[in-house]
Amino acid sequence: MPRRLFQFELYLSLGWFFLCIIVSSCWCRTTASEIGAVFDEPTYLEQGLKRWRTGECKGLMRLGTMTLPVDVQTLPIYLWERYRGKPFDPEADLHQVLPVARAMTLFFWSLLLTYAWLAGRRLAGPWAGALAVALIAFEPSYLAHASLATTDIAISACLLALVYHFAVGRESSWIWRRAVPAFWFGAAMAAKASGLVFGPVCLFAVELERLHRQGVLGQIYQGHLLPSLYEAWVQLRPFRRDFCWIFGGGMAVLFIYTGCDWQAEPSFVKWANNLPEGSLKTVMVPIAENLCIFSNAGEGLIQQVKHNVRGHGTYLLGKTYRRACWHYFWILPTIKLSLTLLFLPIVLLLLRPKALLNWAVMPAALLFALCPLFRVQIGIRLILPFLSLFVIGFAAAAVQVVRMLAPTWAKATLVALLALGVGWSAASSYRACPNTLCYINELWGGTPNGYQLVSDTDYDWGQGLKELAEWQKTNGISSLKVWYFGTDSALHTMPVEEVRLHMLPIQDESDVAQAVGNGYFAASTTLLYGGYCNSPAAKTSVEFLRACKPVARTTTFFIYDFRNRQ
Repeated sequence: MPRRLFQFELYLSLGWFFLCIIVSSCWCRTTASEIGAVFDEPTYLEQGLKRWRTGECKGLMRLGTMTLPVDVQTLPIYLWERYRGKPFDPEADLHQVLPVARAMTLFFWSLLLTYAWLAGRRLAGPWAGALAVALIAFEPSYLAHASLATTDIAISACLLALVYHFAVGRESSWIWRRAVPAFWFGAAMAAKASGLVFGPVCLFAVELERLHRQGVLGQIYQGHLLPSLYEAWVQLRPFRRDFCWIFGGGMAVLFIYTGCDWQAEPSFVKWANNLPEGSLKTVMVPIAENLCIFSNAGEGLIQQVKHNVRGHGTYLLGKTYRRACWHYFWILPTIKLSLTLLFLPIVLLLLRPKALLNWAVMPAALLFALCPLFRVQIGIRLILPFLSLFVIGFAAAAVQVVRMLAPTWAKATLVALLALGVGWSAASSYRACPNTLCYINELWGGTPNGYQLVSDTDYDWGQGLKELAEWQKTNGISSLKVWYFGTDSALHTMPVEEVRLHMLPIQDESDVAQAVGNGYFAASTTLLYGGYCNSPAAKTSVEFLRACKPVARTTTFFIYDFRNRQ
């Protein structure tokens, strides 16, 4: 390619990259101002401010929430309260400080798009970088979570940075081969505990792709299992050495950054004191009482491991699962991703499947294969980190296929389809705005009836109080009872009465009828169609309300009129 043409394409790609960042960031800021707080945000703000004020990390570690995103999101709020000389009340001042915290997520959003551009460019040139940025920047699910003060965009950005630096630094000096990936591995774990699993799996897959590209994998199989395994062990020796450095360095980064409260662990002390009398108790009691190394990052990691082992209530395709279902993350992307990201891989598989064998697709494919082991199934946000790798790999493969095709109608058609796909994703986000969190693609019937397919962070995460308040004001409803899924403190400032049906001593439908009263009643879609309400009271309430016909609805609330009930 002539140098001038290459420079022109590079500058054009770079301009498109900045345009995507600016447009998507403005979109996120607009959306963030139009929806209420989601379930996790008030807790993150409270614990983040507490960490800045006291240095304590115990609150976040007990939740299994890592500190990096929360620290970044609450830092300007903490500086603001220091400047004004009066601390913020995370509940009373929530809607004053929440926009600031949400704005700080754009730091991680810009980081994610930057590495998407760099990775795409590294794989297949400037146009691949431009396409990768566009596919992520205008995808509804990414835009929805980039508008919130949560952790999912942060882990997506840090994991992508880890994969990028590991892939491009394999033949470089130890700084780029070990130190830089170690830093990003630590950052990924500091962003979200799932980085502990995602990171090693991605690094292993990237190494396999490198060996495949160099023709080494084809030489490993010796016709017998044991010799082949030994040869694989030998070929992976450089990776094993580098991985030990990266893993150890990443752990050091994580523990140093997270810090420690330098306190004894009460549960450890209690366990030691409850031991039977004897030498073990004599040894363990003073250790437990004097081992003042808690809370630390290890506690947060362990909490998430325990959470995954226990599982979580799940709702998918109209069915509630008490813990988890093995196919959840294999079905969910077909519901939540735009049609562009669903059909692009199919087109590429038909035209040139080998183009998909790159260091972005391989780790994503391996993690996708492991999805049945992920037992916390509360939304597509949990797999956004490796969906980013899929998107980048597909973008690079698409550009390679375009270059491979002769300048005929087929090449022009593929280019037009790619441009149309980006436009379709952007239009899908625009149509779902401001409730992009609720987006369901057209293949599954669109957003309005999405509550029948998914719930929780994929539809109603507690963000709908602003829309409910607007409906109440528009219709002049002075009295309204609400069964609400969420933690938005705006509920306490609205002229409504909260009714927690799932916590009442409800035995039958007559008890439900008495609880909802003789007026207007609003119920969150996640409570009516979700995996949380497994108690007898909740099940009876859900059966009663589903049998009633709502008179209105907002995106995340069904509204019933019981005034004329006999």
